[in-house]
Amino acid sequence: MSKRHDDVFNDVLSGLDSAKSQDTDRQSGTRFLKRRTGLSERADTEEKTLRWVDPATCRMWVQHNRDYDLLNADNCADLIEGMRAQGQQEFPAIVRKLDAGEGFEYEVICGARRHWTVSWLRANNYSKFKFLIDVRELTDEEAFRLADIENRDRRDISDYERAVDYSMACMTYYGGSQKVMAARLEVSPAWLSRYLQLAKLPDQIVLAYGDKTLIKERHARGLRRWMANPDDERALFDRCSELIQRRQTGEPITDGQAIFNFLNAPTKKASQPKVVQVYKRVGEKEGLTLRKVGRSYKLEFDEGLSREAVKDAFAQFMAEHYPSRRH
Repeated sequence: MSKRHDDVFNDVLSGLDSAKSQDTDRQSGTRFLKRRTGLSERADTEEKTLRWVDPATCRMWVQHNRDYDLLNADNCADLIEGMRAQGQQEFPAIVRKLDAGEGFEYEVICGARRHWTVSWLRANNYSKFKFLIDVRELTDEEAFRLADIENRDRRDISDYERAVDYSMACMTYYGGSQKVMAARLEVSPAWLSRYLQLAKLPDQIVLAYGDKTLIKERHARGLRRWMANPDDERALFDRCSELIQRRQTGEPITDGQAIFNFLNAPTKKASQPKVVQVYKRVGEKEGLTLRKVGRSYKLEFDEGLSREAVKDAFAQFMAEHYPSRRH
């Protein structure tokens, strides 16, 4: 972690370990001396209690900044192999104790991938694995900042997941003030603004990517220029529809940069003249078609239309648009 991240992390955790654990906690936990971590520059150590629990007793915090449903054996492969090699989970997840009657004992603030991995191992021939947790007392705002500082520099949290998390937090914890939120997170307002803009990306674009973890903050900046006027935006959304159709027909583009490149070069469709009116003589199937093209009108008729039919149709047009003036 950077020094700035360390300071924020230390601020969130300050004072949270002062209360002594009760005897029941000591019996079910694991006592150990916490090593010096770099979260603060103090030389002293702290004594804490960790717990080994069944992961089924834990749920994800509703505001957790990772999409748990997207976790799988591929994007958790590093943890799976690491835990197999070590024979256990090395670093505890941070959780909060839940009230009785909620169906779970704890909610996970930081450690979704660790929770998923232990659950996967238990279901795949490693039934003795347990989930290592560190129980904390945190407000929702403290929990948000703690999760953010732990995951901000991690590449396995996608830009889009982080953007949605920030958007929710800005309204929920900071009254919609980007300036206040940026100060609390110790980031620049400009940096935060880019992520909040990413969260506003239209649904058509998000669906076009298929996998939202492929969406980068720089992609949103690049595509925003195509949303400046209706014609460009329609062309962009047409490209989105093409990508969705390609997935449905078994010809998907699965690379995030390739998807961006495809969307970033939309071809405008030529605007079709709008039919305003058709003028024709009674009994005729064909007539004179009036179309509007920009600020101009265009009159069209089939070459096989008789002279009388054209004359009558044109007379109707003249009467409607250029009525004779009475003096």
